[in-house]
Amino acid sequence: MTSFAGRLKCGLMTSVLWGFSHPAAAVVLDLREGVTDMSRRIQELHHLSLWICVVMGVVVFGAMFYSMFAHRRSRHPQPANFHESTLVEVVWTVIPVLILVFMAIPATTALMDIEDNSDADLTVLITASQWKWHYQYLEADIGFYSNLTTPDEQINNLAPKGEHYLLEADNPLVLPTHKKVRFLVTSNDVIHSWWVPDFAVKQDAIPGFINEAWTRVNEPGLYRGQCTELCGKDHAYMPVVVHVIPEAEFNQWIDDQRLARELASGEAVADRAKTWSIAELMTIGEQVFLGHCATCHEPTGLGQGSTYPALAGGVIPTGPLTAHIDRVMNGKADTEMQAWAPQLSDRELAAVITYERNAWGNATADVIQPRAIYAAR
Repeated sequence: MTSFAGRLKCGLMTSVLWGFSHPAAAVVLDLREGVTDMSRRIQELHHLSLWICVVMGVVVFGAMFYSMFAHRRSRHPQPANFHESTLVEVVWTVIPVLILVFMAIPATTALMDIEDNSDADLTVLITASQWKWHYQYLEADIGFYSNLTTPDEQINNLAPKGEHYLLEADNPLVLPTHKKVRFLVTSNDVIHSWWVPDFAVKQDAIPGFINEAWTRVNEPGLYRGQCTELCGKDHAYMPVVVHVIPEAEFNQWIDDQRLARELASGEAVADRAKTWSIAELMTIGEQVFLGHCATCHEPTGLGQGSTYPALAGGVIPTGPLTAHIDRVMNGKADTEMQAWAPQLSDRELAAVITYERNAWGNATADVIQPRAIYAAR
């Protein structure tokens, strides 16, 4: 049987040979170059520090190995008799200090620039929650949620995984090119972390605190990241997607968002004026439940232990209607049951509450109209 050391040696040799025969493999071992000036600057600092460490290692270990070889006992059986040298002590103290100063100056200036959030052209408030992002454009007073759109079939290994598996979102953050964008990052519940490697931006989202970061992207494109702080059960399903477009297109997008908000407001008025049938609300409610609630409470309504209680025959869906509306709209403190009132429309809230009170055998026959949700707000 081949020994472990033999297998390890064989594996290392294979890896080395494969690396030399595939030059592109070296890219995997380097930092991501990024698309911003700051990300490239950080990469250059990394390379500078790395090569300084390599040179120092070669010199120090070279001196050690030379001393061990040139002054081995077989050549010099009688050891030399000498004492400390002040000059040598000064030299090997001053040289490392100079090296550290040489490395500290560019690193410190880069760090100061990273922390300089002044003179921003655009400010975006990023609010994390389990498990989605909310983006608010403060100057334009426009905001929306960004949710994972990877199909459950891929997550459950029932379908082939796509190219951007777990890195797809319904509403990406849209930014203009050549503009300094300031990020204000916070959280509604637990600690999250907003990270886009192409921008070299990673900032923790902490409840009760607002952290800052900034970027300026000169290249249009679609850039992806993730939440990089373990934030709970669906931590892996919290992607960051940023769409960078030219400034003129961005201004048009802002105008389109304002128009869409006005249209949505008009639709909300029409929803409140209409009396919806239970069949209509059940159809809409099922879609809302599968898209927002099923990850915790299961599509069958059976829940997952005490953390995510069952809705089939549950106390809330079969109990007083006012308590059910309050729970869905306002959530429950100190739990992962978040408030859905800021995230869903009156029609969606009315539909999902109607669905929960009449699905899985919860035959309450209650029908909640959007106007009731509007009044509860």
